[in-house]
Amino acid sequence: MAKNKNNQAIWSTRIKDVSSIFQKVGSSIDIDKRLYKEDILGSIAHVDMLFKQKIISFKIKNKIIYGLQKIEKEIVKKKFIFNKKHEDIHMNIEKRLFEIIGEDAGYIHTARSRNDQVITDLKIWIKNSNKEIVINLNKIIKSTLKIAEKNVETIMPGFTHLKNAQPISLAHYFMAYIEMFRRDKKRFNNNLENLNESPLGVAALSGTSFNIDRNYTAKRLGFNNPTNNSIDTVSDRDFVLDFLFSISVCSMHISRIAEELIIWNSEGYNLINLSDKVVTGSSIMPQKKNPDLLEFLRGKTGTAFGNLFSMLTILKGLPLSYFKDLQEDKELIFKSNDTLINCLKILDEILKNFSPNKKKMYELADSGFITATDLADYLVRNHSMSFREAYQKTAEIVNLAEKKKKKLRELKLEDLKKIEPNLTTEVLKIFILKNSVNSKKSYGGTSFENIKRMIFKYKKNL
Repeated sequence: MAKNKNNQAIWSTRIKDVSSIFQKVGSSIDIDKRLYKEDILGSIAHVDMLFKQKIISFKIKNKIIYGLQKIEKEIVKKKFIFNKKHEDIHMNIEKRLFEIIGEDAGYIHTARSRNDQVITDLKIWIKNSNKEIVINLNKIIKSTLKIAEKNVETIMPGFTHLKNAQPISLAHYFMAYIEMFRRDKKRFNNNLENLNESPLGVAALSGTSFNIDRNYTAKRLGFNNPTNNSIDTVSDRDFVLDFLFSISVCSMHISRIAEELIIWNSEGYNLINLSDKVVTGSSIMPQKKNPDLLEFLRGKTGTAFGNLFSMLTILKGLPLSYFKDLQEDKELIFKSNDTLINCLKILDEILKNFSPNKKKMYELADSGFITATDLADYLVRNHSMSFREAYQKTAEIVNLAEKKKKKLRELKLEDLKKIEPNLTTEVLKIFILKNSVNSKKSYGGTSFENIKRMIFKYKKNL
């Protein structure tokens, strides 16, 4: 193995003169130094395996592990000097290991390459990140459940095309987002399953001639089993795409609820009030309270989408196996991860700092002939009509109300009987908003009892 003396690159014996511009752009240490814990963890498992397989001695193993643990403490205490000349976290750690234990540090790279080393580090890091994201999603779900519990009987209009459609419970509306975030949790948990094959030991691309035990290192590092094909292993970034895709979908869900709350907070709707904790002011208009944090959430979704498409573009033209292009993955991963976790924390804060304008919600729900579908359903159930016939009759009644400039509930029975003579006073009950909401008892519907059961189910699952 080449000796790493005089502060030179590991390949300095072979390559004599590297341009300064390449040294600058080739260095990734500013980005991948975040992988130091994972890199040291993988290296300790690797040298333990080398000793177990009688490839290195007990003494060398202990010296290497001692050095690695010392390096980890130095990094944690911010006493470690990261040097761009040594390119990445792997070579920075190896260089320091030489300084601590001497030439025996050269055994650490036996039967492995930076190609399998970096993928191992990255998979371990992403596994931990998936778990952190799920924890934050659980917080969002809990906060949303608290809103739902307080607003089971808060009636608002449900919208299609941003037009009044049918009356619903505000709790039901927010629980739609719980479903989205639960699906996000499933995606991140599925990522954990897909990440459970260990790359360590495939070396550069073809495996190694040393008698290593990849099953041992896989179990030591928390993987189910080793990967099956050495070439695919160093080429594979599907797990990166899965992670970036999951972040993109979750970001899109955050953007949707942010957009919803921005609209509801506008003077045009005035359905919610935002606490001063989550708004900002204007530099020129003293009266303004702007939903900037919600707009921040909406805007950051573009970052997540961009990083996903960047990674897809990087991979689309790469033959097997490893190429420098793949070094770009870590910056995209870290940026998307940090942005999402930040956005989840901001959304949780917003959910704890807004209040519904219940009176305004009810007033809006009481406009736009919102119980028309209830009338059509009533005609089908009670007057032996097909739905299409009932639809036409209801449309005529809506036209009549519109002509009279009245709400459906303000029409008199005699007005209704002009269009459908068989109607009785019983029909007037269906125009009551609470009755309309509670009539939707089909599974997944907006009735109060349905909502209470779903809240109980969600809380139990959490």
